[in-house]
Amino acid sequence: MIGPQRIVCLTEEPTETLYALGEQDRIVGISGFTVRPPQARREKPKVSAFTSAKIDEILKLRPDLAIGFSDIQADIAAELVRQGVEVWISNHRSVDGIVDYVRRLGALVGAAMRANAYADVLQRGLDDVRAQAARLPRRPKVYFEEWDEPQITGIRWVSELIGIAGGDDVFPEMAREPLAKQRILADGSEVVRRAPDIILGSWCGKKFRPDKVARRPGWEAIPAVRDGELHEIKSPLVLQPGPAALTDGVRAIADIVQAWAARRA
Repeated sequence: MIGPQRIVCLTEEPTETLYALGEQDRIVGISGFTVRPPQARREKPKVSAFTSAKIDEILKLRPDLAIGFSDIQADIAAELVRQGVEVWISNHRSVDGIVDYVRRLGALVGAAMRANAYADVLQRGLDDVRAQAARLPRRPKVYFEEWDEPQITGIRWVSELIGIAGGDDVFPEMAREPLAKQRILADGSEVVRRAPDIILGSWCGKKFRPDKVARRPGWEAIPAVRDGELHEIKSPLVLQPGPAALTDGVRAIADIVQAWAARRA
C-alpha cells in the first residue's frame, strides 16, 4: 500500500470518496457531520466539526495526512501544520471541480485507476440527468437558499446542479462568489422580483421551514410560494462538494423539477 496510511477527514466528502474507492481502512478519524456512508459513523472516531476540531484527539490518532475543505478550515489546518501534520485543503467550487477532486484524491492514495473509473461513472450519471432535463417542455426558475438568517443563496456547484437538473438559478451571478458572506442577500425583495417557480431550501444543520419562508413580507407574490413549490433538499446531499452532490443531490433536484414540469404539461 502506498500513500498516506492514517488519514483524518475533516469534512465528509473525502470520507465518502475513500469508502467508494475501497480505501476506507486508511481513515482513522472523521468529521462529526459525516452521514455518508452510514457505516463511517459506526466505524470511525469523530474528531472535528466544520470550523473546529479536537486537535489533541487528532494528534493521538497519529495521522500522516489530514484532508479538509476551504478557507473556513484554515485555522484548523494551520494548527495541525504547526503540530507537524501534513494537510491538504481542497478548495473546489464547481461540478467539474468535484469530479476532478475524486481523481486527485484517488491518485493521492495510489488508487488512480479506480478513482478515474469512479469519476467517469459520476460524470455519466450527470450526463443522464442532463439528457432527461433536455426533454422538459419548460425550465423553471429556481431560488436556492443555503441559510435563512441572513438569507444566503446557493454556491456554484449547487447552481450548476440546478442547471443540469433542468432549472435556471435565479441568482447565477452570486453563485460565482466563493464565500458565503459574499452570497448574502442584502434585500429579500430581490427574490420577489426574480419570481422563482421553485424554492429549494437546504439550511445547513437545521430543518428547512417552508411556512416561515412563505410568511416573509411580500413573498406571497412569488410563483413558488403561490403554488406551494417550496422543497427541502437535505444539506448532506448538496452542500458537501463530493459524490453525494453528483448523485443523490442532483437527482433530488431533478425529481422536483420534473414533478413541477409534469404538473404543467
